[in-house]
Amino acid sequence: MTTSVYLASASPRRKELLTQLGIEFSQFSVDADESQYPNEPPYEYVERLARLKACSGVELGYTDRPVLGSDTVVVIDNQSLCKPRDEADFTHTLKRLSGNTHQVLTAVAFATQEKVLSCVVSTDVTFKTLTDEEIKAYWQSGEPQDKAGGYGIQGLGGRFVTHISGSYFSVVGLPLYETEQLLKTFLRR
Repeated sequence: MTTSVYLASASPRRKELLTQLGIEFSQFSVDADESQYPNEPPYEYVERLARLKACSGVELGYTDRPVLGSDTVVVIDNQSLCKPRDEADFTHTLKRLSGNTHQVLTAVAFATQEKVLSCVVSTDVTFKTLTDEEIKAYWQSGEPQDKAGGYGIQGLGGRFVTHISGSYFSVVGLPLYETEQLLKTFLRR
């Protein structure tokens, strides 16, 4: 596939993953309100954000090729876990994930002035039981501060994962297979 897209994200992880697909792209960031609506289900929330980011790129004038927007949310007990606000929030989050299986939802959207197409990929991730010392040391590493759910599977947080069912790349931030398939479908319509 030799098409070119815009990536509406400042994420270095998404940039790296999109590069793996061999798609030419230019990257920019959008300033979108990422607040979850009251009673908004996590699946709808993450898809809305991906679509919002893609459409925001179009509104900013990126109109000569498709704009890719993406977002990721960690979900446990049907509750979205966002980036930790502080160490106390992080500790609470990791204690909820400890010894449990949670879902990572990553939404991908492509938009032009004429259309928007999106999908959501769900992956189950199981954590080992964590000690208070492991949680504290992980926070002090600096890695979890900007990560949905307070961890990065591709970094130090990967050592907590005992099982994954679904797309590893979705947990990192951009599901490769699904992104490529969605783009192919988008270009055919």
